[in-house]
Amino acid sequence: MELMFRDGLLKGKRILVTGGGTGLGEVMAEAYAQLGASVYICGRRASVLDETAKRISDATGANVKGIACDIRVAEAVDDMISQIWADGPLTGLVNNAAGNFISRTKDLSPRGFNAIADIVFRGSFYVTLGCGKRWIDAGDKGSVISILTTWIWNGGPFTVPSAMSKAGLNIMTKSLATEWGPNGIRLNAIAPGPFPTKGAWERLNPEGSGGGNGGVGIPMGRVGHMPELANLAVFLMADGCEYLTGQTIAIDGASHLTAGNFSSLARLGDAEWDMIRNQIRGANEKDKAQRSV
Repeated sequence: MELMFRDGLLKGKRILVTGGGTGLGEVMAEAYAQLGASVYICGRRASVLDETAKRISDATGANVKGIACDIRVAEAVDDMISQIWADGPLTGLVNNAAGNFISRTKDLSPRGFNAIADIVFRGSFYVTLGCGKRWIDAGDKGSVISILTTWIWNGGPFTVPSAMSKAGLNIMTKSLATEWGPNGIRLNAIAPGPFPTKGAWERLNPEGSGGGNGGVGIPMGRVGHMPELANLAVFLMADGCEYLTGQTIAIDGASHLTAGNFSSLARLGDAEWDMIRNQIRGANEKDKAQRSV
């Protein structure tokens, strides 16, 4: 990966990336490892984590370890963090694990809502709290980055569970930046625009429906490139910007300034929504089949 930073910038850093086995999490984990950090990645699928950890380790020569953990379960999170701390304290955490799908809110069930909120909202808090308590008790400094969306500013029609959960993490970032600032703990967030990844793209952009298809509606005329996101994630985790905390930074080619989201889906009727649900269901079934292989 082509990064803008000097080699060895993150040497001595120990960073956990939740949801680090695939997608944006994998990209950030590789960037940290490439610059010398020891990296932990967690997720629910041990086989995916092991494969990703081996690939990144082989490519970078860094120490990358995968730990299977369902962050929806507070006890599992505490066990994972205790396992990591047995090797030494973390210096950084990236709250990247997420889930999302498009749906009319009137069609949502409580189970569908909780499928997103339990990961994004509750799970991210569990991991942040587990790391923060240990940092404070030991007098260690730490840096937390949460991956949000630009919907925290302009709303998230048809993605309400995600928008609500990400908005909660935005306020967590600001609140804990103030509360934990005296302890030398920084919290910031990144709100990416469209950075297409296979799993998320199939659920949020089936057949090109809705917002974010290619560069349409984005002032810069294109979607994001992965190294651009990785560079920002490295900057926020590196030494040299210790005075930067409590901020959420958009990296979206200015698309959120045009109120870009999934509002265009309001024009769809029942038939189109049935088609979208079937496409999302097919993507989920495909994912489950891959997990069982």
